[in-house]
Amino acid sequence: MSIARFGHISPEQWKEAMGDRAADAIPLEEIPLPRRATAGSAGYDFTAPAETVIPAGGSALIHTGIRAEMEPGWVLMLFPRSSLGIRTGIRLSNTAGIIDSDYAFAKNEGHIMVKLRNPSDAPVTIGRGERFCQGVFLPYGTAEEDSEFTERSGGFGSTGK
Repeated sequence: MSIARFGHISPEQWKEAMGDRAADAIPLEEIPLPRRATAGSAGYDFTAPAETVIPAGGSALIHTGIRAEMEPGWVLMLFPRSSLGIRTGIRLSNTAGIIDSDYAFAKNEGHIMVKLRNPSDAPVTIGRGERFCQGVFLPYGTAEEDSEFTERSGGFGSTGK
């Protein structure tokens, strides 16, 4: 059952997000769309468009250049790739990323960004073109009491009040 579609953000949004780092990154149109490695894989692997060094005890934000349009009632959850977490201890700063179904239509075009935290005593490098996180689509339910909603306006982390 197909419930989503990956695509790239616009060149204008990419330039705004990456700034001076865009010259060192994989060209936007060449960034691979997330894909599963095998037919039995649940996770879609995301590729780092540019080399990113995460300092010891620090964090870094990776701009993927990717957006996901999905059917209502679904969410894309992001996790570090198992091999990266086991090998380096890297984790997502917020434990699991939540990409809501209406995020694709935010002002930032639904640009999926992933903030990684390095709890180790040594810097960790995520290489240009390295698969570093995975996204899993999951259905979700709602409570009977749901009744009042606001329109999404911002992008990353924008639903907080």
